[in-house]
Amino acid sequence: MPPAIPDLSLFHHVQPVQLRFNDIDILGHLNNIVYLSLYDLAKAAFLRRLKKGQIDWKKVECVIANINCSYIRPIFFGEEIEVLTRCIRIGERSFTLQQCLVESATRDVRSVCETVMVCFDPATGQSAPMSESLRAALTHDEESAR
Repeated sequence: MPPAIPDLSLFHHVQPVQLRFNDIDILGHLNNIVYLSLYDLAKAAFLRRLKKGQIDWKKVECVIANINCSYIRPIFFGEEIEVLTRCIRIGERSFTLQQCLVESATRDVRSVCETVMVCFDPATGQSAPMSESLRAALTHDEESAR
């Protein structure tokens, strides 16, 4: 059963991405592993915008615990692609991001991804409560998107 296509009007973070020739596989479309790289680029941009650039990339605040990626239609070299990102759940120690790869002009959804991010303390190697600054930024973003 194909995944449900989210309502694109709920997404307010858009990250254009550049497809490179070496991202294309022998069948002429975007290699499936590259989708996750594009989602990662957009996650970083989303968090940077969310925290207004106040991120110390040398300090681990959260890690990926789970990714579910659905491939809906292939992406071909030369297409203009954007990644849409939004937060769909905020917990005590984690949050879930939903992302879509879409063709820029038509908004045709090519892939949908959900990623669970867990707050993490590298000193203990364990999950940790979410920082107040991250919670506030996620909550404000979620509320302003409504």
